Amino acid sequence: MNSALKTDPNFHEAGRRFFRDFSPGDEFYEHLIDAHNGLSDEQSEALNARLILLLANHIGDLQVLREALQAAREST
Repeated sequence: MNSALKTDPNFHEAGRRFFRDFSPGDEFYEHLIDAHNGLSDEQSEALNARLILLLANHIGDLQVLREALQAAREST
């Protein structure tokens, strides 16, 4: 079975060029940390839950979501 889940670096922004694969991923991580600044642990957990649901809805492909859940569970 071919995997539909992308596990190689895949961060990008339309109209913007990056010279290193990890640069846009680092930028996303910085934004993620900034979104959590000043929040309580409970608020951070709620933000993460909302973000997961928003991104899952954006992805929409149930095969990809199943594979992502399995991959996340296996790495725990």
